[in-house]
Parts: sequence; structure tokens; C-alpha cells
Amino acid sequence: MSTRHARGTRSTSGTSGAAKVIVIIADVMAFVLGLWILMYLLDANRANDFVEFIHGVARWLAGWSHDLFTFDEAWARVVAGYGLAAVVYVLVGHALANRLRRY
Repeated sequence: MSTRHARGTRSTSGTSGAAKVIVIIADVMAFVLGLWILMYLLDANRANDFVEFIHGVARWLAGWSHDLFTFDEAWARVVAGYGLAAVVYVLVGHALANRLRRY
């Protein structure tokens, strides 16, 4: 009986775990942004502590894309600005995780 090792085989448990963490973080960030968009569109009570917390976190996450677009309607600015940030976080997070899984 001979034991053969495939060329280039190595343990990927560390990179797989890191990729999983990156995907979870990116998805949570996108979820918070999407939740704020939903709360805004449904006119959630801004005096509520939970709503204020989600707004603060979403504002911080979308700081780079907030008011990037100059639509006349406020709801369109919120959807475009926060939505863009959510899409970017998901795309970048999943792309980075897939890249890690390859190596």
C-alpha cells in the first residue's frame, strides 16, 4: 500500500473559518442597513431606543455613502445611500471570503 499526497494540499480550516467570519460580519452589516431602510420607509418611531440605535449604527456604516445621491425625495436618498452601502458590504465581504477559501 502506498500513500500518495496530492500536490498543493494543505489544511484550509483556518482560512475557511476566517472566511465564515467575514461573511457573517458582512451579512450583519448589510442586515442593519436594510433594517434601517425598512424602519425609515415604515416611519418607525425615532424616539424609540432600538430605532435610534439601529439608525446610529447604520449611519456609521453608511457614512461614506450617506447623501451621495441628491434625489429630491428623502426616501430615495435613504434607499440609495444606505442600500448602496449594504450591497457593497455584501459583495466585498463575500468576494473576500471566496478569495480566502481558494487559498
